[in-house]
Amino acid sequence: MSYNIDLSGRVAFVTGASSGLGAHFARTLSQSGAAVVLAARRTDRLKSLRAEIESEGGDAHVVELDVTDPDSIKSAVAHAETEMGTIDILVNNSGVSTTQKLVDVSPDDFDYVMGTNTRGAFFVAQEVAKRMIARSRGAAPGTFTGGRIVNVASMAGMKVLSQIGVYCMSKAAVIHMTRAMALEWGKFGINVNALCPGYIDTEINHHHWQTEAGQKLMNMTPRKRVGKPADLDAALMMLCANESHFINGAILSADDGFGV
Repeated sequence: MSYNIDLSGRVAFVTGASSGLGAHFARTLSQSGAAVVLAARRTDRLKSLRAEIESEGGDAHVVELDVTDPDSIKSAVAHAETEMGTIDILVNNSGVSTTQKLVDVSPDDFDYVMGTNTRGAFFVAQEVAKRMIARSRGAAPGTFTGGRIVNVASMAGMKVLSQIGVYCMSKAAVIHMTRAMALEWGKFGINVNALCPGYIDTEINHHHWQTEAGQKLMNMTPRKRVGKPADLDAALMMLCANESHFINGAILSADDGFGV
């Protein structure tokens, strides 16, 4: 038996889409038929990704977004809906980190990580959810009003890792945030779930896995390997699918067993 997830007619808003997992998620959603809104600060990178998606027959739009700025969030979401229509799927992916011992974390370091990973993710989801809720309340019976919000957390939100303690704290907050959103917004047909990737080889960290420190870290994993962005596709698509209406408040690990 084969199973095909078709997102034709859906609009997906992807934050942090200028590189890494965000760019990959946007490609994956586009290949499944969704029109994608590419959101990040580096619009030059977004424009290149849009050209790539359009060359393959997809539909993509670029919006500038700084998740640490509430006005930027409101403007980006409003612009996206004006250009592409109502947002059906949010992939809340923006994230940053610092590497240091907890005793060396400054207030600026703390605010930098928590401001993007937790505060930023919350207010992006809130802005999109407000619109999904309004649509749900005013919809004609039998019409599609549901929404899918995928908060990209991390296995570091469930397993504390050395040197990135504040990052772990920020992603743990995202996991609990996901459950709170699922509880409050589920009655409006909005399903909110968290995807928790393990170590993934992307353009951002590729060089690290070739170093002695990277190899040492890799050898600490159960199968002594890191994943590829494509290893997250099945999990992402399941959480975004129209058919996933019974999956709400789930925290889905995709870490090759590292968190066990």
